[in-house]
Amino acid sequence: MMVIFFSIGASFLLTILLGPLFIPLLRRLKFGQQIRTEGPQSHLKKSGTPTMGGIIIMIALMIAFMKFSDKTAEFWVLLTASLGFGLVGFLDDYIKIVFKRSLGLTARQKLFGQLLFSILVCAMLYNMNHSTEISVPGTGWGVDLGWFYYPLVVIMMFAASNSVNFTDGLDGLLAGTSAIAFGAFTIVALQTSAHESAVFSAAMVGAVLGFLVFNAHPAKVFMGDMGSLGIGGGIAAVAILTKTELLLIVIGGVFVLEMLSVILQVASFKLRGKRIFKMSPIHHHFELLGWSEWKVVTVFWLTGLVLAAIGLLFVI
Repeated sequence: MMVIFFSIGASFLLTILLGPLFIPLLRRLKFGQQIRTEGPQSHLKKSGTPTMGGIIIMIALMIAFMKFSDKTAEFWVLLTASLGFGLVGFLDDYIKIVFKRSLGLTARQKLFGQLLFSILVCAMLYNMNHSTEISVPGTGWGVDLGWFYYPLVVIMMFAASNSVNFTDGLDGLLAGTSAIAFGAFTIVALQTSAHESAVFSAAMVGAVLGFLVFNAHPAKVFMGDMGSLGIGGGIAAVAILTKTELLLIVIGGVFVLEMLSVILQVASFKLRGKRIFKMSPIHHHFELLGWSEWKVVTVFWLTGLVLAAIGLLFVI
C-alpha cells in the first residue's frame, strides 16, 4: 500500500518541480494556445497561454511509474497506451503551433496513429493471454467475446482518448476530473490485485494534481493533446487490465457525457439543421448559459466524484 502513496507523492513533486522549468521554456518557444473565435468570448484572453504542458504530466508519470512498478507485461501495455497516444497528441500539438496549422494532424493521420497504438496494445494483450471475457459490474454474469474482444479494445482506446480530449476545454476541468477517475481506478486496481495498474493510476493522480497547480483558473499552462490523449489512452488501458471495461463508462461518466454531447450536436445539425446545445462539448453550453468558468468546472468535478463513488460500489 505504501508504494501507492510513494507513487502519488513522487509524481506530484516531480510535476511541481518541472512546471517552473517547462512553462517559461514553452513561453519562450512561443508554444501558445490558439483560441477558437467561435467559442465563448471570455476565452479570447487566453490566447498565447503556453500549451503542450502534457509533456510535464507524461515525464512525471513515467518516472514515478518506472520507479515503483515491476517491469511485467502489464507495465508495457500501460506504457504503450499512455505514451503512444501521448505521442500522437504531441505531433498534433507540434504541427498546430510550429506550422501554424489550426487543425494539426489531419483526421486520417490522427486516426492512423491511434489505430497503430491500439493494435500494439491488442498484440500485447494476446501475447500475455489476457482474458477476453467481459463481465457486467455488480453481477456474476459475463460473456467470453473471443476474437471480438480485440475490436472492443480498439473502440475503447479510441473512445476514451477522444472523449478525454473533448473534456480538455476549461482551466482545470480535465486535470480535476481525470484525478478523480484515476483515484477511483487506483482503488479498483487494488481490489482486483492489478499491481501495475494501481501504481500507474496513482502516479497519474499525482501528476495531474501537480499539473492542476499551474492549470487551475487562471491557467498558466494548458496540457494540449499530448496530455489529454495520453490520459485517455492510459485510463482505457487500466480499465482493460483490471477487467472492468464496462465500469469505465460509469467512472469516466463525465468524459462519456462530453463525447455524447459532440456526437448528438453533429448528428442533430446534419439531420435536422438544428443544434441541441448552444455549443459543444457540453461544458461550453453551460458557459454560454451564463455560468462562470469556475462554476462549470466545480460542478463537473462534483459530477465526476459522484460517478466515481457509484462505480466503486460495484467493486468494494
